[in-house]
Amino acid sequence: MPTGLFALALGAFGIGLTEFGIVGLLPQIAAEFNVTEQVAGYLVSGYAISVAIGAILLTAVMIRMERRLTLVLLSGLFIIGNLISALSTSYETLLFGRIVAALCHGAFFSIGAVVASDMVAADKKGAAISLMFAGLTVSNIVGVPLGTFVGLQLGWRTTFWALAIIGFITIVGIRTLIPLMPAHRDTNLGREFAVFNRPQVWVSALLSVLSFGGVIGGFTYIAFTLTQVSGFTAQMVPWLLVLFGVGTFVGNIYGGKAADKSLNKSLGTILLLLTLVMAAFALFAQSQIMTVILLLMMGTVGLATAPGLQLRMMKYASDAPTVASGTNIAAFNIGNALGAWLGGMALDKGYGFVSPLWVGALLSLIALMVVILGSVNGSLKTSQVKG
Repeated sequence: MPTGLFALALGAFGIGLTEFGIVGLLPQIAAEFNVTEQVAGYLVSGYAISVAIGAILLTAVMIRMERRLTLVLLSGLFIIGNLISALSTSYETLLFGRIVAALCHGAFFSIGAVVASDMVAADKKGAAISLMFAGLTVSNIVGVPLGTFVGLQLGWRTTFWALAIIGFITIVGIRTLIPLMPAHRDTNLGREFAVFNRPQVWVSALLSVLSFGGVIGGFTYIAFTLTQVSGFTAQMVPWLLVLFGVGTFVGNIYGGKAADKSLNKSLGTILLLLTLVMAAFALFAQSQIMTVILLLMMGTVGLATAPGLQLRMMKYASDAPTVASGTNIAAFNIGNALGAWLGGMALDKGYGFVSPLWVGALLSLIALMVVILGSVNGSLKTSQVKG
């Protein structure tokens, strides 16, 4: 694989840590700013909404820019947002910093996915995209638990200072390892946005919303589940998150290879497993042994969908890869916001700390039905697929 892919993975690592690193710190942040669990969860859902907005707007603005420069500028925005969070003295300022940092997220992944796929042969595109997303999964293995541990020991603001440093290293990596990559000369914004006339593009976006909504619906409030239901101490949470992270790493690699072999079949299988795992987690969360096993499985099947969902979108919009990729990243994060919001609502209604897991199971089940219906419809209308 080209070394430039590791620069993209480094950026993905920092972004993944920014997005999910706060999950293990939500109880501490909620206590410091005297807000409810649901309001604390807005730090996740608000981030996700900002990602969705930035994924479309910044991708559209930067679509004709040289791609290495674009990635450097986006990484700079990432640094600014995390510095604001590190310096925040109120919940509102912290939320604002999260929103600023999130603006770069979607465009970085959408442009990065196109760069990754352009750097390899056609039969390696799924693997290349999964390598970039491996940075996201590695952040779940070591970054999120380490960020949570550091935040618990030195204060949660320390985590955001570390993220700003990672952003600077990312810029150095991009400048060093990725060559100049001008945008395609025939790039046309109107033509790129014309892909929204294709039903399968909307099916792909809906799948991403529901799939990631299912995972994040349960994961956002996992620290509360682990401490309030499973009976683990707050100090154990970082180490338990390692299990989830290991699972995401394994699942991401498998998901990329499976997507290259059989796209829709692999997605259907993974979504079925995700539904079953989330439901089982909700049922057996009071057992610490089952919690350990199911947390690992949740990470494995949860992120295994990512390469396939990205590849599916780019398959049905191969002639407009940048906007299509940005749309999918936006869909991922609309799903994140939806899952976090529904999970928070379930908590606010008093359904208990396992209710977000039931929300995740339901969204995953709906996604499974969509992929089945979308596959049947796509096979009947293959003439809509270009490239």
